Amino acid sequence: MDKLSLKIKAELENIDEILKEMPLSVKLPYLSVLELAGVAALLHNFYNGVENIFKQVFIYNQIPIPTGKSWHKELIDQAVKENILSEDCKLLLGQYLAFRHFFSHAYALDLYAEKMEPLVENLGDTYSLFKSEISKFL
Repeated sequence: MDKLSLKIKAELENIDEILKEMPLSVKLPYLSVLELAGVAALLHNFYNGVENIFKQVFIYNQIPIPTGKSWHKELIDQAVKENILSEDCKLLLGQYLAFRHFFSHAYALDLYAEKMEPLVENLGDTYSLFKSEISKFL
């Protein structure tokens, strides 16, 4: 269990750093395209960190990690089925999953501050709930 705890703690530390760099949502409309792309990358990194934690918990508990085109969605669904994550937290994280998909396939010019603002505003609360739920594996 020690290795799992260390891996989860390392991912949580990375996510903590992401949150420190995140600007307030009120600033988003005033950011350049380049700066907005940076915020989008941080949101993307946040969700990647969440997925990394899920994968570590799955590996430790010998739960198969989904593969295929929809593995990202299946991963979060499986986390709920395995009681790693609550349905409420899944709903909150689902917004970041959807953004991760959008960001991975979009151009920086397709980013709009008003669509990203709710994600930035809710990031702290979403992360707190996730961290609370994942703490049972530490």
